[in-house]
Amino acid sequence: MSGSEPTMSGNQSLCTKFTFVAFSSLAELQPVLFVVFLIVYLFTMCGNLLIICLIWVTPFLHTPMYFFLVNLSILEMCYITSVVPQMLVHLLVETKTISVGGCAAQMYVFAILGLTECCLLAAMAYDRFVAICHPLHYTLLMSPPVCLKLAAVSWITGVVVESAQITWIFTLPFCGTGEIQHFFCDIMPVVKLACVDTSHNEIVLFAISVLFIMSPCLLILCSYLRILGTILRIPSATGRHKAFSTCSSHILVVSLFYGTALFTYLQPKSAHTPDTDKTTALMYTVVTPALNPVIYTLRNKEVKEAFQRVTHRNPLRRVD
Repeated sequence: MSGSEPTMSGNQSLCTKFTFVAFSSLAELQPVLFVVFLIVYLFTMCGNLLIICLIWVTPFLHTPMYFFLVNLSILEMCYITSVVPQMLVHLLVETKTISVGGCAAQMYVFAILGLTECCLLAAMAYDRFVAICHPLHYTLLMSPPVCLKLAAVSWITGVVVESAQITWIFTLPFCGTGEIQHFFCDIMPVVKLACVDTSHNEIVLFAISVLFIMSPCLLILCSYLRILGTILRIPSATGRHKAFSTCSSHILVVSLFYGTALFTYLQPKSAHTPDTDKTTALMYTVVTPALNPVIYTLRNKEVKEAFQRVTHRNPLRRVD
């Protein structure tokens, strides 16, 4: 049963609904996948909420680095929620459809959050650069107003750029069966359904992706090159290790996020296949948000110390 209900417009049959067919060949495994993805989703939400609460109630974590980490945790919860709950529902039902309007809404939220994360990771890299390369001026250069402006610019960039891009995509006519070879409304699988030539527009789309994905990436690389140079000049091995440890969690998160983002969005349309799209999408929509809380807790001494303080605060008094 097709999930699209076509209406006639000239010689074209336009879609009013899309059908996801990513898991159609895994009918017997869908209940198992539902349980796995549900556990990962709940783990991600609880892990990020734990980080937010720990930072909120721990005064010594009220620093620029943890301000950005709170923003990142909020973003990750919204990011995974834009995709996984709908995917969980579709794993339990036979008809896996979504309206064109619903698809647009999902793509707006997902794309905006994705680009915002690119910019936010760049702001976090700048924070580490100032902390290690200009420690005496850290308080001035990373004052609360500066942190707020960096976070605001990250969110505004994501909203403005992706709103324009997604609005253009949904001015296209979509024809045929309306079957999306994916489990959510990602950009390239939806653009493939357009029944007009989009080659010129795809060049513009690719150029925008390069500009707004690679620019934060280059800022991160420049920051870490300066950080590396400063660390190598530290005379003691203990000092070098301490300086590097403040960056290790962020480096891991950046590697996970940008590794999949660059592979997915900086390829030409001809290089995309349904299998590679689905595999990389699972990485950046499900796996990476789940790993971030683990990375920032297991590898961060200050967060672990804050957790120990909170769990041992106000112990039950012994009644003699």
